[in-house]
Amino acid sequence: MNIFYCLASFHSFHNFARKETNGFTVAQSESSRAQQGSKYDHRPAFCVIEFDDSRERQDMAEAGVLELYELHYSDLLLLSSTSPVPEEGEERSEKIKKTIMETLGPTGPGLLSITGVPKASILRQRLLPLASKLALLDHDRRKHILKEHNLGSDVPLKNPDRNVSSFAMQLKYAQAQESAPGKTNNGARSNSNLESAHLDDNDDEVTDSPEDEFANLSDIFRELGYCMMELGLRVAQICDMAIGGQELERSLLESGTAKGRLIHYHSSLDNLLIKASGRRKGSTKKQAYCEKNQVLLSRSELKQSERCNLVANVNEVGSSGNQGNLWQQWHYDYGIFTVLTAPMFLMPSQLSENTATDQFPVLCDQDCPFPTGHSYLRIFDANTNDVLMVKTSSESFIIQVGESADILSRGKLRSTLHCVCRPPNLENLSRETFVVFLQPAWSKTFSISDYNVHHSMLGRHSSNEGNGLTELDFNEVAREIHKIVPPLSSRLKDGMTFAEFSRETTKQYYGGSGLQSNS
Repeated sequence: MNIFYCLASFHSFHNFARKETNGFTVAQSESSRAQQGSKYDHRPAFCVIEFDDSRERQDMAEAGVLELYELHYSDLLLLSSTSPVPEEGEERSEKIKKTIMETLGPTGPGLLSITGVPKASILRQRLLPLASKLALLDHDRRKHILKEHNLGSDVPLKNPDRNVSSFAMQLKYAQAQESAPGKTNNGARSNSNLESAHLDDNDDEVTDSPEDEFANLSDIFRELGYCMMELGLRVAQICDMAIGGQELERSLLESGTAKGRLIHYHSSLDNLLIKASGRRKGSTKKQAYCEKNQVLLSRSELKQSERCNLVANVNEVGSSGNQGNLWQQWHYDYGIFTVLTAPMFLMPSQLSENTATDQFPVLCDQDCPFPTGHSYLRIFDANTNDVLMVKTSSESFIIQVGESADILSRGKLRSTLHCVCRPPNLENLSRETFVVFLQPAWSKTFSISDYNVHHSMLGRHSSNEGNGLTELDFNEVAREIHKIVPPLSSRLKDGMTFAEFSRETTKQYYGGSGLQSNS
């Protein structure tokens, strides 16, 4: 039995009542139930949530867990520098470089974590909750806010059944570098720049204005995005040193831009709220609303949400690929590196009955610990044909290898096949994350004359000639994933530009007769 202590913003608690909902026991105050129709005073209070996670822990043990290799930020700076390493630290530095390449290479999982990044926790705490708030806004208001902050989306935000809401912006390397005081000759920042760039050492608290919580959205988005671009660029420099040449770093800088995406993975409750809001739009008596700390949900819909059983055993997620059990289907990222924040999980902190209005107020902004300590990012290990759950700390960043890095490194780096799954028995839990995609220039041409496009698990599976593999060499998980992930050999041809490769990949995943839904 786990007990989660979560900070929420609602009434001060006096006499606690307990209410069962979706596997959790939520502590609820008598004062909040008595005053549910009034405005909240936004004073912080702790909400105690108990969840019996014994089944989930059993599922995780059976599924397998990958604890990511942790590269400390100070070591990242040291290893990516062109300055010579002090003699007494040479052996340690070489060992770390070797571990990085083994982790990101053909025998490794293809991803690692970076810890100890200055101000990472503050920036994450500021930005990630805004994903949920944007996703649950009225469409017209959200459209206005996105336009004001130069954000777009690559998912259909009018679709009430969407699994994901995504808010995107192009991030320019030139602006990221100009915001820092020093640069190296090739345009990258000097070792100490990230510590001073964009970050105010006196800014220790998260203080969004209650009048306009989105006022600094684009500034925070860029600030964290530039930080993550720097991390990816430095990993590219380390890999280039090991491989030889500067192909990865040069490809990133030549592209000029990266793409940042703020992502909200919907809970089942979110979708009910969105549908309810759409049905009630224009009605003054039964209007559904979602403000900073409160949305309304009708009693009948709450009962429906409590009956929802959209989440199955987590083992079934990996083996079946069922869209209902996944927030995001199995896929490869096709850029060079993907840089991710550790996710944030949000849970409604209060479900209290309002007999006068036949509605329930639901608080939206409670941050909970990782369920059983996992990120719910899952990868497929091509070396063992196993599905593994990624475990990382909440203060870390994840660096994940994409297919372009695999191609440009001639297979010395290995792209990561992954998905995002829903935690079992927690259908009202949502997941927030921020991702920066680092990619080559659209005009970058791929030469594959000395690159084996069949070296990945799915590539080998699609073309067994010459390697002796048969269908029996792949377990049930691999066969199921093969049905929805188009092999690289079918998407990449010699002489293709990155733009052409991107279009073909997107087409085979999502377009026309594509293998996956784009919602």
